[in-house]
Amino acid sequence: MTGLVLVKAKLRRDLSANALAALLVPAASGARVGAAHRLVWALFADAPERRRDFLWRQTSPGEFLVLAARPPEDPHDLFQIKHKPFAPMLHPGQRLAFSLRANPVVAEAPAEPGKRGKRRDVVTRAIAALPLQPDPEKRRAERFAAMQGAVGEWLARQGDRHGFSPDMRADRLRIDDEDWVQISRDGRRAINFLAIGLEGVLTVDDPAKFLARLPVGFGAARAFGCGLMLIRRAPPDIDP
Repeated sequence: MTGLVLVKAKLRRDLSANALAALLVPAASGARVGAAHRLVWALFADAPERRRDFLWRQTSPGEFLVLAARPPEDPHDLFQIKHKPFAPMLHPGQRLAFSLRANPVVAEAPAEPGKRGKRRDVVTRAIAALPLQPDPEKRRAERFAAMQGAVGEWLARQGDRHGFSPDMRADRLRIDDEDWVQISRDGRRAINFLAIGLEGVLTVDDPAKFLARLPVGFGAARAFGCGLMLIRRAPPDIDP
């Protein structure tokens, strides 16, 4: 955890930045995520061989939260930046409110021995298993229940491995966003993934394991704005 910083970066709104707005913050969702990916990399790509050592999340168009192993650099003066050390002191049994944008995936069994299993998001997998339902309202209800259950089970497995227990009650674990992202790439296959927004409450079981995982992130598509779990103390009116 030594050296981690939490960064707030906001694109400048002066005339020079506004002239580039259509390029830096495109209107289409997938293009905007792709542009954001490049923008955030620009803050940390201080050397050609540099590997990604940060997680990020777009909180609104042109505004980002980043958890990084080092402070950012802004050689093009595109951002207004604030950053502070990230070193929360946690104890076993502590309850935290959290917000997470994640691409929750599981690895399917490989088709051939020695091959890597294909990763598939848990929501698509759960919905594909539903029986055909001709009634649109019932279909929507069943689809949401399947999504809620699959994402909750995925998060519980993450907690088992990484030192926390999510509160699985319906009023404590909420899906507040569902976004199919497609990022076009010249001459290459487009990147497609499902991003789920989660809000909830968790209990810290093993502070060291939990804190070690936060800068690594949860789920896939972590280079594209997923995986960063934001935490804060749970409000006192939330009962265990």
